[in-house]
Amino acid sequence: MKDAIYQNLIAGDRWKYIANGLGVTLRITLFAVLIGIVLGFLVAVVRSTYEKTHKLKLLNLLCQVYLTVIRGTPMVVQLLIMYYIVFVSVTSKIMVASLAFGINSGAYVAEIIRGGIQSIDNGQFEAGRSLGFNYPQTMIYIILPQVFKNVLPALANEFIVLLKETSVCGYIALQDLTKGGDIIRSQTYNAYVPLFTVALIYLVMVMIFTQLVKILERRLRSSERR
Repeated sequence: MKDAIYQNLIAGDRWKYIANGLGVTLRITLFAVLIGIVLGFLVAVVRSTYEKTHKLKLLNLLCQVYLTVIRGTPMVVQLLIMYYIVFVSVTSKIMVASLAFGINSGAYVAEIIRGGIQSIDNGQFEAGRSLGFNYPQTMIYIILPQVFKNVLPALANEFIVLLKETSVCGYIALQDLTKGGDIIRSQTYNAYVPLFTVALIYLVMVMIFTQLVKILERRLRSSERR
């Protein structure tokens, strides 16, 4: 085992493939999360506004098309379309991957947030109107803070899935964490050490992220009691 670890990680500084790949994975995940939150929030607000007021009909139709296409096609296919067709002239693979994963995540985030908005009692909207708030103000100051607390576990799960989905970046020749392990395997002809190392790193990252979400949930619950 020691010899296998040395040959796969130490010799030839092969650990750098893992380290560099981890950096790429984290960057893509961070950018994709930001894009997914913004896009998902906008789509959810448009769809919820249409359901409540029957306004924004055209935007709602566009959002429905977006959700149908993104949720109905595989992530790998979307990534390849983005890289080879939509952004064929873009040289930054990290940017292309971030946009692809962010757009994909936005569709699922939108449905999570929309479900959270629907779970809020209509009395909350009426309370906002009684306070003199218009619909946007009611959403911002009354509804969305409650929605965030309700959907936080579902959002955390979506972001964990997003982190693991970035492992398909190798399809566009991007050296992420998984590709780094694959490069080591191709050099040493040993699959055990590099693949289990990659799997362990993903597991640790997911555990850390899950723990951070639990801490945030506890703080939100404690703030409600005050």
